[in-house]
Amino acid sequence: MGNTFYFAWEPQLMAWLQQTLGSVGAFIASYVSALGEETVMVGIMGFIYWCIDKRWGLYLGINLTAACTWNPMLKNVALRLRPYMVHEEVKCLKPVDKSGDIMDPLVQGYSFPSGHSSNAVTVYGSLAWYKRKAALIVIAVAIPLLVGISRFMLGVHYPTDVLAGWALGLLCIVLVSWLQKAVKKDWVLYLILIATAIPGLFYCTSTDYFTSLGMMIGTYAGAFVEKRWIRFENTRSIPRMILRTLAGIGLFFGLNIVLKLPFNSEFLASGSFAALMVRTCRYAVILFVEVAAYPACFKLFRRKN
Repeated sequence: MGNTFYFAWEPQLMAWLQQTLGSVGAFIASYVSALGEETVMVGIMGFIYWCIDKRWGLYLGINLTAACTWNPMLKNVALRLRPYMVHEEVKCLKPVDKSGDIMDPLVQGYSFPSGHSSNAVTVYGSLAWYKRKAALIVIAVAIPLLVGISRFMLGVHYPTDVLAGWALGLLCIVLVSWLQKAVKKDWVLYLILIATAIPGLFYCTSTDYFTSLGMMIGTYAGAFVEKRWIRFENTRSIPRMILRTLAGIGLFFGLNIVLKLPFNSEFLASGSFAALMVRTCRYAVILFVEVAAYPACFKLFRRKN
């Protein structure tokens, strides 16, 4: 149900790190790894978009959704099994889906390239690419480096997965940033990027692709609507920044729960194409709300005050 390929030194290095650093190292690596998770990335994008500079936030969102979608498209071509699925000496210290079978690649995703690594480079690198400040450049190097190391220490990626993830993240920054400058009409840019993602519908079987496709569609549809009809304003008020961010994150998780309610849990976990498309639609709705409908409330709140 997958492919196995690796350099001999990779599982040896991973097993040595796990044995040497022990439970303390695994604890630290688990939290460092979270800095590359999609929910954290969406939170960073949301904070900048809702509070600081919506053009900057949208720039991050466009880069991130491309990286998140292209990554599983490559994974479903390589079909590389995760290291702990192949090597007994490598332990899985943090599964992607804690509720699912850790040996099922359709649930846990395939290994090559590392999504956390590509996400980290894309988001933290995009912060520095957009603003070109020294502090952001340090962050753009340090955090992806630590996230990548944490991924193979946790046993969920080979070091070569991480290297490929870093390369993909850098490619997304360069290519998608160029597209954002070269393509003058927003809707044309969005259609181009969605067109690059659509082929995955014909061969991808893992949930991460369908999640990311929904995020991409919802983000672009929301951005289109917001620019033409909503046009919310950012805020310099720290209390409003905190409120907007916390409410936006809560809305993200809340909608994810509410939108599952009409469907049977067994159906959602079945892995059927219909269930996967429901997943895509769910995330498209969530991101559309976060990018367009939720910011519309900012204007209503200001009018009442």
